[in-house]
Amino acid sequence: MGVSQLSLSMALGLMVFALRRLPVNVIASLITNFLRSQTLKRISSFGPELCGADPVDVMCSPGSKGPGEDPSVEYVYCRGVITELLKYGPTDLHAVSKGPNPPKMLILVIPGNPGVVGFYKTYMRTLYQTFLQRYPVWAVSHAGHCMPPETFDMIEDASVTEKDVFGLDGQIEHKLAFLRKHVPRGTNLLLIGHSIGCYIILEMIKRDPDLKVVKAVMLFPTIERMACSPQGKVMTPVLCRLRYAFYLPIFLLSLLPERLKISMVHLALRNLYTLDTSIIPSTVSLINVDCAANGMYMGSQEMRLVVERDNATIRQHLSKLIFYYGATDHWCPVQYYHDIRKDFPEGDIRLCERGIRHAFVLDSGDEMANMTAEWILDDLRTL
Repeated sequence: MGVSQLSLSMALGLMVFALRRLPVNVIASLITNFLRSQTLKRISSFGPELCGADPVDVMCSPGSKGPGEDPSVEYVYCRGVITELLKYGPTDLHAVSKGPNPPKMLILVIPGNPGVVGFYKTYMRTLYQTFLQRYPVWAVSHAGHCMPPETFDMIEDASVTEKDVFGLDGQIEHKLAFLRKHVPRGTNLLLIGHSIGCYIILEMIKRDPDLKVVKAVMLFPTIERMACSPQGKVMTPVLCRLRYAFYLPIFLLSLLPERLKISMVHLALRNLYTLDTSIIPSTVSLINVDCAANGMYMGSQEMRLVVERDNATIRQHLSKLIFYYGATDHWCPVQYYHDIRKDFPEGDIRLCERGIRHAFVLDSGDEMANMTAEWILDDLRTL
């Protein structure tokens, strides 16, 4: 959620910048086109959403080198909605599983919100290299949180309107559908969740008990009382009632030249002295009204639905879970850490002592990956 706040503050702060430089007649034309596009497009933040369609088409990014240091970027339709995949290592587990030396485990990252996999590039690369490229490290975006390539639409088929795929429940089913299609059944899984991704993981292992989850690492887990957290109290009215006010400024900003958008992102992140510059393209991609609308709509459901901690699921799988709480995290404050430690004193529940922020991908991807590798090393040795 930390990066989505950045998107909202950028939209507000830069709206004036954009409008002051546009003639009145141009602004009127933009507003008219915006309203027309929103009528014609199906990306409503709260209307009937898509599900049910199998992932079919796959588009790989030019220049992807597969198992080398450069990740493969793919776009697929999963439950009828565009989905971005970031992959280090083998890109087709169905094929390599039939070979002489199939990987013993898949490390899969479930992102926070916004669910843009490019934010985790440094974290994933470090993890992949730390284990000498023995285990594929993949990340799957949230449905509709990525800008489709020119040959793709946001949705595959407008007639597929069974369920709310952009909502929180739909995103959980989206991840299970991805596993069913792209990962051979019985594959050992090491799941890594960040923020709301931790909530999604708990739901995944509850809904599909046959998943072979060896370990699940929960980084800065927003798994309870989100609206009651310090940041939740600020963002709940914004996400639940005011998010529509951001659509027009984001739309206007999206029309600016790419170079100017990159400069604005650098300006917004200027106070981060150790900024991971690999996140710049992903941050720029958020200046898109469809992606922003889908992310904010999902966020509004998080505020309403993430209330009580799922103690039953945690207790059932406690030996497989690692929780890592931030010492200065306004989404899951330290009191939440003390509460879960009290309820599960035997659990592997840690409190950050390094001052890492909730949105660790901004400047601590390497450090977070090295710590993760230490935690899971013993589990990998048993495979």
